[in-house]
Amino acid sequence: MTAGSRGDVAPYTGLGAGLVRAGHEVTLATHAMFEPLVAGSGVRFHPLPVDPLAELRSARGRRLHDARTGAGKLVRLASMARGAADEMTAALVEVAREGEVLLVGGSLGPLGYAIAEGLSVPALGLHLQPLHPTREFPAPVLGTRSLGTVGNRASGRAVMTTVELLFADAVRSLRRRHGLVAAGRSRGRRAATVLHGYSELVVPRPVDWPAGLDVAGYWWPYETGRLPRDVEEFLAAGAPPVFVGLGSATVPDPERVSREIVTALRAAGLRGIVQRGWAGLDAAGDDILTVDEVPHAPLFPRTAAVVHHAGAGTTGAVLRAGVPSVPVPVQFDAAFWASRLTALGTAPGVLPLRRLTSGALATALRRATEDGSHQTRARALAGRLAAEDGVAPVLAALARLAP
Repeated sequence: MTAGSRGDVAPYTGLGAGLVRAGHEVTLATHAMFEPLVAGSGVRFHPLPVDPLAELRSARGRRLHDARTGAGKLVRLASMARGAADEMTAALVEVAREGEVLLVGGSLGPLGYAIAEGLSVPALGLHLQPLHPTREFPAPVLGTRSLGTVGNRASGRAVMTTVELLFADAVRSLRRRHGLVAAGRSRGRRAATVLHGYSELVVPRPVDWPAGLDVAGYWWPYETGRLPRDVEEFLAAGAPPVFVGLGSATVPDPERVSREIVTALRAAGLRGIVQRGWAGLDAAGDDILTVDEVPHAPLFPRTAAVVHHAGAGTTGAVLRAGVPSVPVPVQFDAAFWASRLTALGTAPGVLPLRRLTSGALATALRRATEDGSHQTRARALAGRLAAEDGVAPVLAALARLAP
């Protein structure tokens, strides 16, 4: 069970397909709009009622861009998610009653664990971000500036407490409405075992994490589709282009952002493939192709660089492709992943959306594509990631949990 944007869902499609190949029966419970992502994978689907795109485009969703700090955005997100969690409860309980083990995405943590506890079935946490407190870095949703060892841990505890409070009303409601009474002193807020769907090569496991928190490796999305004909024709018509996409992020002024992107590409002498995404980007010209959803795995390795919003899933896809990138973080944990890309040397720097101008982007693109060191590091890391198997640790955990 998971909720949120495409990046909060896609990794679990590949993980689910891997579990199916190993003999498990798997159901993905998430927003109805994402059902096509599991087509042909063998993974069953159970829809949740909330439309995340409509939420982001609502008045509440647009207010996310008004916040200048990670804490401010988290407060606004909490306001959005509070109502959505209660809406999804009935559908989650319904599908959970059919399961022997509940696999809970980080975005539904306390709610999923409370359901598992109420139904007396084991739960396994599957997180895409390092959400648990550590002295090594601050909570990813609060920015990247270190607060010191004590402050870093305190920020992590504060975020986890905020998430638990966010779901508190929904948890009480589900227990009352569905008869899921906690046994004795409730421990349903957290799972005993949590696996993280990224590589230790990208974010090493913090040494102060307790037992039961482990890094599994990336869960690559289930993708079998070929590139559309117009994309193949564009790729064949010239030098490798730059891919530009902000994924499921929204922006307050898509027309301005689109103009800045086009001007930057032409100033840098580069062709571009621009993805509309939830931001609604749009561009035109012989040297630029605008596309809707396209699979990342067959496209990214054929690009000169990728300009992206630095979501956890897209960051993984760029690293897997072995190409340099220009991260343009928009909100939440994006700044954290962007900082990892620069630390790994696969990106020349971070260009936050609020600072995106044609001049700044053109400069970053030149550095990304002309400085061979970024390409070299990206290819080397991609080769090491290809040797990892993120599904195996999940299978091992399930073998320990399954009744």
